[in-house]
Amino acid sequence: MSTESGLSSKKGLSSKSGQSPKKGQSAKNGQRVVIIGGGISGLASAGLLARDGYDVTILEKSDQVGGRASSWQSDGFRFDMGPSWYLMPEVFDHFFRLMGTTAEAELDLRALDPGYRVYFEGEREPIDIPLGLEKNVDLFDRIEPGAGARMRDYLASSRDTYDIAKRRFLYTSFRTLLPLLRRDVLTRLPKLARLLLQNLDSFVGRTVSDPRLRQILGYPAVFLGSSPFETPSMYHLMSTLDLDDGVQYPMGGISAVIGSIERLAHDAGVTIVTEATATRIRTSGGLHPRATGVEWSDASGMTHLLRADLVVSAADLHHTETKLLPAKLQTYGESYWAEKNPGPSALLLYLGVEGEIPELEHHTLLFSRDWHDNFGRIFDEPKSIPEPPSFYVCKPSVVDPATAPEGQTNLFVLVPLPAQPELGLGSMPGAAGSEGAADGAAAGVGNSGPGQLERLGDAVIQQIAEWAGVLDLNSRIVLRRSRGPQDFVDDYNSWSGSMLGPAHTLAQSAMFRAGNQSKRVRGLHYVGGSVRPGIGLPMCLISAEVLLKNLRGDTSTEPLPEPHLP
Repeated sequence: MSTESGLSSKKGLSSKSGQSPKKGQSAKNGQRVVIIGGGISGLASAGLLARDGYDVTILEKSDQVGGRASSWQSDGFRFDMGPSWYLMPEVFDHFFRLMGTTAEAELDLRALDPGYRVYFEGEREPIDIPLGLEKNVDLFDRIEPGAGARMRDYLASSRDTYDIAKRRFLYTSFRTLLPLLRRDVLTRLPKLARLLLQNLDSFVGRTVSDPRLRQILGYPAVFLGSSPFETPSMYHLMSTLDLDDGVQYPMGGISAVIGSIERLAHDAGVTIVTEATATRIRTSGGLHPRATGVEWSDASGMTHLLRADLVVSAADLHHTETKLLPAKLQTYGESYWAEKNPGPSALLLYLGVEGEIPELEHHTLLFSRDWHDNFGRIFDEPKSIPEPPSFYVCKPSVVDPATAPEGQTNLFVLVPLPAQPELGLGSMPGAAGSEGAADGAAAGVGNSGPGQLERLGDAVIQQIAEWAGVLDLNSRIVLRRSRGPQDFVDDYNSWSGSMLGPAHTLAQSAMFRAGNQSKRVRGLHYVGGSVRPGIGLPMCLISAEVLLKNLRGDTSTEPLPEPHLP
């Protein structure tokens, strides 16, 4: 049975606020837009389009918005399900200003000092990364005498590259290259060419030789879904974010950011329908087809049609193209993906621990000694689980006590793995956001998932215990859940179980990355980590702004002008 729209009776529907469009808005006022996916890019796109006069509805398959940035609660612990780093704060503030507010008004941001701690295989003492450029220059010089001056030059180059990237390469869909023919780009062409053709690890090696410092400067490649041996050295720009700008934390976690963007979208008049799974993008028009709506099914299995003038997919691009469109209308069909790099998947652990763990900072990294082997197992054939793995631990409960019961510690662990769904599912009960365990599952430690991932989880917990000196860690765990590569497929329709999206290799960056519009279906647009500018929360916000610019016919490369705020 199917219905036309069916929104009025849909469980999980968030109705419009009734806010009237602002005077002088776009001539496209009233056009209906359906957005597939309520992650950060879908929410941000909806908010921006609604403020521009569009009639916007989001269809989200889960029972809550946020996508990879959703949250889960159990036994007094609250976990961000995925992203936990708040970087590029000016991108968030710019988006909020486009929505008529500011990051300061929306979020309670706390500077972290140290920004993060790093443990190294075979080394007794960790390295803490302090807040501020000068302190980090001094730190590198103490560890490797003479490296301080080279680091100052490295970070100056990082800042310059970051600034030109924001001004010319991030806020554009590259519909035309003419806006790039500017003096600030042309004068940097020799440098930019070198940065594109040299990998990050080699570039870092020109600045520091100490293996620990090389790992600190190379690890940002993981934020890009790649390896320092494959990522262009252009991305040394990432070092300006942690070593110069510093790391912040929004109280309430990343879910507080999502909550703010969701509220702003509501206030702009957006309708959000949860438990709504898109099953087909409808088109009409013969030789020149146009998107006309989205078919979707609700939690009961009933199918609906929501007509639209424009369709925006914030879902995984591979899923959108290969599952929601017929082959003849696919811009990025299966042949396109055959030679692409999906980036890593991951084992995610959500741990509730009795007592405090001072040996860990808010952000802690554990690096294995043999990085070539570590990254080779993840990205090269034959793929396998690294032994021992390098991984990341987040401990938000000291800065944000609301994330754990009093006297207990919240730990989130991310272990990069090959993008292989066959590695299996974790032990997370039910849908994200549910309280407690699934039917028949124990609420505490005893709820184990598939053997391979659970054994890996055991090894990772033991690795934390030994490397950080928390020898009784395992015995203190009172809550344990996990997610694996197949969960990314099931929950987010993720291509190959990728945790982030296609890797930022040279062939998958900037104008070489998948575009923001279908080439075969008019009125079908794409946002999110699968497309330009790329992966990560700030990039997803930027992709929403690129959508708005494309609909306005704006081919400029700069961020949109910010409205005057009272």
